[in-house]
Amino acid sequence: MPVHIALLRAINVGGTGTLPMAELKAICEGLGFEDVKTYIQSGNVVFRSADSEKAAGEKLDEALGKRLGKKPGVMIRSRKEMAAIAGNAPFPDCKPSFVLVHFLAEAAPKNALDAMVAPDGEEAVISGHEIYIHYPIGSGKSKLKLPALKAGTSRNINTVRKLVEMAAEMDDQG
Repeated sequence: MPVHIALLRAINVGGTGTLPMAELKAICEGLGFEDVKTYIQSGNVVFRSADSEKAAGEKLDEALGKRLGKKPGVMIRSRKEMAAIAGNAPFPDCKPSFVLVHFLAEAAPKNALDAMVAPDGEEAVISGHEIYIHYPIGSGKSKLKLPALKAGTSRNINTVRKLVEMAAEMDDQG
């Protein structure tokens, strides 16, 4: 059964709502997902499901919408996709915690960076359904304005790598 990596938008970081990871795990198991594992408190979950990425994401988003009163938005990636995202990250010489990957449900429009205002020297690169951003002073202090980011969810490259590692361990266990 394929391993999926789900990234929830606006969970436990302001926005949609608060959701303990034990409850997220229980919701996933209630949907029939197997070998469910969560990672940190910001809505990352790795699981097995016979469902396609799209179907698994829709199921999870619907269930979370019922629990939270509003669908948070769920981005699903396969282990292979997530490994490529981590492996192809630009800014290799930058501090990994200062490089964020912004995950989108759809491919980023080619003009997504046109409205970017980067007063602290932020750099951004579009790659398919992701936008990579380097925050030289950290994302918490940054005054970056980029409207394209509102539609998705971000994780630093360290978190992306950890999720790939978790998915690989699950794949290796068969």
